[in-house]
Amino acid sequence: MKQMDMGVIGNCAVASLVDSAARHVWFCFPRLDGDPVFNALVNGSEPENGFMDVVLRDQKAAQQKYLRNTAILETILTCDNGSLRVLDWAPRYKLQGELFRPPMIIRRIEPLEGRCHVKVRARPTFDYGATKPVISVGSNYLRYAGGNSVIRITTDMPVAYLRDEAYFLLDRPVHLFIGSDEALPSRVDRLARDYLEETTGYWNDWVRDLAVPYDWQEVVIRSAITLKLCSFEDTGAILAALTTSIPEAADSRRNWDYRYCWPRDAYFTVMSLNRLGATTTMENFITYLINSVISANVQFLAPLYPIVPGTPLEEYEAEALKGFRGMGPVRVGNGASIQRQNDIYGSVILATAQMFFDMRLPRPGDRALYHQLKPIGHMAKATSLEADAGIWEYRGRTRAHTFSAVMCWAALERLGRIAHRVEETADAEEWHKAARDLKQRILAGAWNEAGQYFSGSLGGTELDAALLLMPEIGIMSYDDPRFQKTLAAIEQRLLVDGLMMRYAEEDDFGKPETAFLVCTFWYIEALANVGRREEAMALFERVLSLRNHVGILSEDAVPTTGELWGNFPQTYSMVGIIHCARKLSRSWEEGLWHVS
Repeated sequence: MKQMDMGVIGNCAVASLVDSAARHVWFCFPRLDGDPVFNALVNGSEPENGFMDVVLRDQKAAQQKYLRNTAILETILTCDNGSLRVLDWAPRYKLQGELFRPPMIIRRIEPLEGRCHVKVRARPTFDYGATKPVISVGSNYLRYAGGNSVIRITTDMPVAYLRDEAYFLLDRPVHLFIGSDEALPSRVDRLARDYLEETTGYWNDWVRDLAVPYDWQEVVIRSAITLKLCSFEDTGAILAALTTSIPEAADSRRNWDYRYCWPRDAYFTVMSLNRLGATTTMENFITYLINSVISANVQFLAPLYPIVPGTPLEEYEAEALKGFRGMGPVRVGNGASIQRQNDIYGSVILATAQMFFDMRLPRPGDRALYHQLKPIGHMAKATSLEADAGIWEYRGRTRAHTFSAVMCWAALERLGRIAHRVEETADAEEWHKAARDLKQRILAGAWNEAGQYFSGSLGGTELDAALLLMPEIGIMSYDDPRFQKTLAAIEQRLLVDGLMMRYAEEDDFGKPETAFLVCTFWYIEALANVGRREEAMALFERVLSLRNHVGILSEDAVPTTGELWGNFPQTYSMVGIIHCARKLSRSWEEGLWHVS
């Protein structure tokens, strides 16, 4: 089993990671950033608690896949005497005109052939592994309580077998509902059947409405569903990833909690889903920005926010958990929340700007929303050339990073367009003039004459893969000779065995060992846009081969081996798949009707 061989199930309220042997190893409750009651993923190599699994006596093999066009995970377990199927999902569907998405996951275990003896083990913990629950038994459930935390597992299998982890003959389907300490409204088997049917229908309908490219359709569909599962629909927040503290490289201590909303990451996510026709996520995210970011009367914007406003972000270590494969620490919270990252202003404006120009939306951006954005533009103008921690969140130094400045330019430039859209003509002229002046200063200050490239900081010499986005953001074109020289320099110094590093210099933790996968996707798009399409296609196929068995990527990969590292699933990486597929795919007309 590879270390990232996991599927994710969820319903935009909760999510769980299930490994290829049908073990739940990461389930935060009662929401995506909650206490991980299943935490085996970050509790050493052979954890005794923090999971739920199915043990098949004399098991020989396991196969796992998603049911087509859904977030429902199927695992087939086989032994000498037969086989069984495990289905895992979280209910999500329309009920009386509203989305029904309770904080609950469901497991169905059914015999396929032969006579299988199984035992079901459920070993949740609380307080990030520090508290083992007190278990009480009901007529058809087990109740796990510890401190102020309680979960209930309701089942139609013999409760004694679940409590004692005893083997039994699986001669009929059995079901387990894991969630709040509440009684179910109907019989377990009937409710599971209905939830499965309705949830399957929901995801099939959602996928049917996606505007996917002709090529790599299944790849894009899986990426889109995965991105959707990383959104917290109660508030509209989009998480960078569903996990904490899977290190960026072995024993690197680059272990961070990604269960928060970075407007930068979220902007790319909503842009991807929006281009596929899934606009609701964008609308919800704009609501989140208004409630959590834009309406706050602050002097600067933070680089990340909790998925529910007011939730603490202070970073600490969960000492009861041993870490991913024993590679601690396990961090809760994220210290980057107090950093100054000036690209945040551009991220917020870029995300919100879509509301003013997308005619599909029932409630487009208006003059009132523009006036809420104006203070952010003024902050972007004031801080555009100041030192910050940068997109890569350096913890030991600050510089006037070129990418941050470019994103501040984008904030001014887009605000000019928005002001024109809402007929604030005088404002539009001011924003455009400020953008022109800033662009001139950025391009002059970032250009390294000796090396003939744009450096990662104004007046610096380092290279930064984020500058591959300069044409995408719009500050220059792909055919600008300065960008093409920068592309060549980045290739020479940051490309390692075909995968792109973020930067090559040492940081707070030493020299980076793994490639940040989204940087490789940025490179692929750049190759395509400068006319090197065949190279882009070959590299895209190579990166797709790094996906795990169900088509999901984490944050990082070792260039020499392709081994995946970093938090999972990483929205940035899934966004990269969608963008590159759209860029490189044939049109539907070409795919269906072209005759060579």
